[in-house]
Amino acid sequence: MDRTSRVCVGAIIAVSFAFAALSCGDGGSGADATCDPGATQSCLCGGGEPDGVQVCDADGSAWGDCDCGGDSDSDTDVDTDTDSDSDTDTDGDTDTDTDADTETDTTGCLEGSYTITNSLDVDLLEPFTCVTGNLTIGAPGLTNLDLPNLEWIGGSLTISSNDALENLDGLSTLTSVGGDLSISNNAALTSLAGLNALTSVGGSLQISWGNTALTSLAGLNALTSVGGSLQISNTTLTSLTGLSALTSVVWLQIENNSVLTSLDGLSALTSVGGLSISGNDVLADVDGLSGISSGVGNLAISYNDNLTSLTGLNGITSVTGDLSIEDNPVLTNLSGLGNITSVGEGLFIDLNAALTNLAGLSGITSVGGLLTVSGNTALISVAGLNALTSVGGDLDIHQNVDLTNLAGLSVLTSVGGDLFIENNDVLPQCEACDLLDQLVGFSGWFNFSGNLIDSCADYSGEGCV
Repeated sequence: MDRTSRVCVGAIIAVSFAFAALSCGDGGSGADATCDPGATQSCLCGGGEPDGVQVCDADGSAWGDCDCGGDSDSDTDVDTDTDSDSDTDTDGDTDTDTDADTETDTTGCLEGSYTITNSLDVDLLEPFTCVTGNLTIGAPGLTNLDLPNLEWIGGSLTISSNDALENLDGLSTLTSVGGDLSISNNAALTSLAGLNALTSVGGSLQISWGNTALTSLAGLNALTSVGGSLQISNTTLTSLTGLSALTSVVWLQIENNSVLTSLDGLSALTSVGGLSISGNDVLADVDGLSGISSGVGNLAISYNDNLTSLTGLNGITSVTGDLSIEDNPVLTNLSGLGNITSVGEGLFIDLNAALTNLAGLSGITSVGGLLTVSGNTALISVAGLNALTSVGGDLDIHQNVDLTNLAGLSVLTSVGGDLFIENNDVLPQCEACDLLDQLVGFSGWFNFSGNLIDSCADYSGEGCV
């Protein structure tokens, strides 16, 4: 190629580069740099890569500046949104967890049963307001029972074998026990005042042996309801003061309290399912039960060495189970039982050494089961049974060494079982034979041995001629 040709080619190349520069420049105008308004195209940023964007002007005369910051803005927005979401999630989790933990630790219920054997166990239970199961407190070295938040127990509460515990002040917020409440064998316990908020026990209330320093039930003054039995046994209590708000129990057992002199603390009691007063060595009367004004199930008065009167039982109108008056050595009469009209099962008048007659039983017309009158060494008459017309089981009158007649059974016409009138040293045999003759439809077996032999006795001395 000659020199002139090379010059022409170079000129052409130079013009081409100049045109390209105008097309991708920084927005300069020119008649040949037109574009569609609003159109976009990529452009070069700092790294030499086509990662920018430029937009055509509204009049289509030129391309706008190359925008290389869109990615950075987008990243910033995304990062900000992501951080915000993360913060929201984190706060939510923290708030929820913290609230839940706080409720469980300080105001919630302990699920299930719990046993306290030392002071650490007390500390662990302290935040809770309730225990859904049973709570057992048996810690020989425990001196302080501090449970100021405890309001109720779903199961039973047992307080036993706490040798050093002197009071129950730490239970001052407890209002109810769903099961039994048992207090026993706490040698240093002197007061129940810590139970002053307790209003109900769903099961039985048992205060029994081993509380040798406890002389009063003061502290139970708010207790109005016991769903099971009330058992006061083998204690050193001198009275039952402290139970003055209690109106009903299913079964009342006052047994083997060697220094108990009075039942006056039970004066508000109106309804009792069953009653046993037994083995209280110095108890002289049962006047504290005068509020009972209904029938009872079983009624047992026995082994009370100094009991002289039953007048506190005047409100009882019927006994659906057994009525037992046994081994009360100084009891002279049964006058407190005068309003009882029927006995559903057995009637037992046995071993009352000072009892002279049965006058207090004058309202009873029927006995559903066995009737026994035995071992009453001062009894001279069965007067008091003069309204009795029927005995559903056996009739057994034996070993009443001073009994002289059976005139008190003059209207008895029915004995459903057997007839035993035996070993009454001064009772004429004719009294037994006359009673046999007045029974209607009697089909049982009889034995009249050991009574005073007279003209009515047959050759064996066991029957009648």
